[in-house]
Amino acid sequence: MKKEGFSLRTDEERGNDLSPKMSFEDRLLPKYIKIALAVSFYWTISILTVFVNKALLSSKWINLDAPLFVTWFQCVISTLICFTLSKLAMIFPTAISFPRGNPYTKENIKKVLPLSIIFTFMIASNNLCLQHVGVAFYYIGRSLTTVFNVLLTYLILGQKTSLECITCCAIIVGGFWLGVDQEHTAGSLSISGTIYGVLGSLSCSLYATYTKRVLPLVNQEIWLLSYYNNAYSIFLFLPLMLFNDEYSILYAYDNQNSIFWLAMTVGGVCGFAVGYATALQIQVTSPLTHNISGTAKACAQTVLASYWFDESKQILWWASNFIVLGASAAYARLKQLDIERSYKQGKPLQEKA
Repeated sequence: MKKEGFSLRTDEERGNDLSPKMSFEDRLLPKYIKIALAVSFYWTISILTVFVNKALLSSKWINLDAPLFVTWFQCVISTLICFTLSKLAMIFPTAISFPRGNPYTKENIKKVLPLSIIFTFMIASNNLCLQHVGVAFYYIGRSLTTVFNVLLTYLILGQKTSLECITCCAIIVGGFWLGVDQEHTAGSLSISGTIYGVLGSLSCSLYATYTKRVLPLVNQEIWLLSYYNNAYSIFLFLPLMLFNDEYSILYAYDNQNSIFWLAMTVGGVCGFAVGYATALQIQVTSPLTHNISGTAKACAQTVLASYWFDESKQILWWASNFIVLGASAAYARLKQLDIERSYKQGKPLQEKA
């Protein structure tokens, strides 16, 4: 099976392998160590990105009310990284592997632009949610992704879901509702942040669903699709920033020093690194294991955020988190069992994100 994405080529891939039965990486690291490193890398980068974005979006030392500009800048950084890697892969093909492609051709724009519109809406709504809610509540605010996945795969792809999985979705909705109620009781509920979270969950599900249709058009190259999405989002965000009156905010902003641009660049690099860490974790494990890892990471992120921001939460608030986390993990496990049964019956079933 072809490996997707970019990588530094190993000695084996350059024709200098010492063993025809074992790769260089396998000789260097046992499989379980590689899995542990990949999962740890994903956790670290993912949590770091959320905290960095929160600082950029709503911290007092940045003090810039331009969330779409922050998101736009991250797309610029990601596009520049992908462009650089694509050029380096052409110059040093024996050392760096990156799929070839030009985002600014009429054919590619026609194929990918509809998905890029959803991508732009997804990352914009996610950052708008993070701007208005605390990091501890961020996971709950976006916890309906699994529920929308089930609805959209049925409405768009015509794929049915088992009663057990639907029950897990109902429990997730109950946990989400309890979390919102507890935020309201504590007086910290952001209606706009919660709405953006729901929209972020919906757009994330839409993106995952339509990605399955668009990937074959780019030869199943995930990184090439990411390159195109970020390249198109640079232009899609410009009218959105105008609609949100962010140009006047940026013009009046007087804190654009070197520290500000360094923080913005770090945020952009983190945004790109999350994509790489996600692809790496899926590559060394599986999509379902990635979902379970993401659920556990969300739990750790919530606990860490509560400690870091010194937030005291009630028992029912914590209960809402564990309800959503438990139901999400159960859903992932049930989907894994469905896949195993389908393979035994000779009817392969695609793993859903």
